[in-house]
Amino acid sequence: MGAKDQILRKISSEVVKVVDGDGLIVRNNLTKVEEEIRLYGIDAPELTRCRKLKQDESETQIAGALLMKMAYESYDFMRSIVKPGDQVNIIQERNNLSDKYGRTLAYVELQDGSILNEIMVAAGYAKAYNKILCSELPKYQQLSLSAKTNKKGLYLYVDQF
Repeated sequence: MGAKDQILRKISSEVVKVVDGDGLIVRNNLTKVEEEIRLYGIDAPELTRCRKLKQDESETQIAGALLMKMAYESYDFMRSIVKPGDQVNIIQERNNLSDKYGRTLAYVELQDGSILNEIMVAAGYAKAYNKILCSELPKYQQLSLSAKTNKKGLYLYVDQF
């Protein structure tokens, strides 16, 4: 099975809502079914106090209040890129369709052909995330390192998040 066999493509969805810096809700234009999308290979800080925020506090030694402030910056940046009503393509890897919370894992392709996941990491508003594997992870790790080195996005405040 080649790399192309690993890709499952869902064409044409409409953005309903940006959830946070690594997730959104879309409506499939054909079926009209809404689904929550968790972006492959990236992670942004949490908007609210939750188990993951506590885990991030412990791992990074960064106060939860600062992590949440950074989460809102990430969220605002994503909302500047993609808005409700925008048309996007949802691209999935065949063997990695959903996370443990039932969210659809995907790359989100914008109308200009760029990939939202990549934009978030390259701009420093999300980091590469190896707990959800995807074929683009090595690329996202390089983009994340470059954002950190160049103090982009959230790396203006911290060296890790």
